[in-house]
Amino acid sequence: MVSKTDVARGLLSIKAVFLRPDEPFTWASGIKSPIYCDNRLILSYPEVRELVERGIAETVQSTYPQAQALMGTSTAGIAHAAIAAYKLGIPMGYVRGSAKDHGRKNQIEGRLDPGEKVVVIEDLISTGGSSIECAQVLRDAGAQVLGVVSIFTYGMAKSAKAFEQAGFEHVSLTDFDTLVEVAAKEGYVRPDDVARLKAFRDDPSDESWIHTA
Repeated sequence: MVSKTDVARGLLSIKAVFLRPDEPFTWASGIKSPIYCDNRLILSYPEVRELVERGIAETVQSTYPQAQALMGTSTAGIAHAAIAAYKLGIPMGYVRGSAKDHGRKNQIEGRLDPGEKVVVIEDLISTGGSSIECAQVLRDAGAQVLGVVSIFTYGMAKSAKAFEQAGFEHVSLTDFDTLVEVAAKEGYVRPDDVARLKAFRDDPSDESWIHTA
C-alpha cells in the first residue's frame, strides 16, 4: 500500500512540491507562501507517476470500493483520473470549468448515467473550492458523488469546513504536515523550519511566520 510518506518523498524529489520558507512565493491573492505546488510535473517522471497513480487506485479501492467511474477536474485532474481508471478497469470522464459555448455545450465530458457512483480526482486541495464545484456539477447531473481523492492537500481548516458544508468527503494521498516532516528529515528544510511552516498552514493570512527564522 502506498503511504503518505512515500508520496511526499516522491513529490519532493521531483520538486512538484517545493518548500522555500526563507524566500516566500507570492500567491495571486498577495499572500506570502513558503510552499509552491505543481503536480503536473508528476506526469513527466515515470517512477513517481506510477507511485501516485497506484496510490490513487488503491485509495479508491479501499475507501470507495463501490465506485463505478472516476471524474477528473479540469485540467490537472484529467490525466490522473484517466491513468487510475485504467488501472481499476472502470470508466472515466472529466468536468470542465464551465460549459462549452458550442456543439452540445457539455460541461461533463464522458458518459454519466443517472445515479452512477463516481469519485472526483483532483491534483491539489487548497481552499477546496474548485473540487467542490466539480463535485456539485456531477451531483446536479444526477451522479452519486462518493468523495474526492486528491494527490496533495494543504490541510487548511478553511477547506475542511468547505467540504463539510458542501456535504462531500475528501481523502488525500499525502498532506502538508507529512510533507514538511519528510522535508525536514531529508534535508530539504531545516528542522527548526517545521514550526514556521505549520504556522503558515494554520493561518496563511498571518505572515508572522516569515519573521521567526
